[in-house]
Amino acid sequence: MNENEIKHVIFKILKRIAPESDPSTLAPDENIRKTLDIDSFDALNFFIGLDEEMGVTVPESDYGKLNTLSEIIPYLSSRIG
Repeated sequence: MNENEIKHVIFKILKRIAPESDPSTLAPDENIRKTLDIDSFDALNFFIGLDEEMGVTVPESDYGKLNTLSEIIPYLSSRIG
């Protein structure tokens, strides 16, 4: 899976969580939770969605390290089997 495919899955999940948002306008270093006004419950659903869509389980200890697209995309790329 390449970077664009990963981004597409991320945007799809974010759109499901925050339907009124436009995730495609996110800058690579922009904090996703703050920009899209995602609360902790929605953030948890985001990580669950990544597991369901991509088969990548993100341990709770890594949640705080994954705030921007530039953090999330390489993280997922390195873990996609």
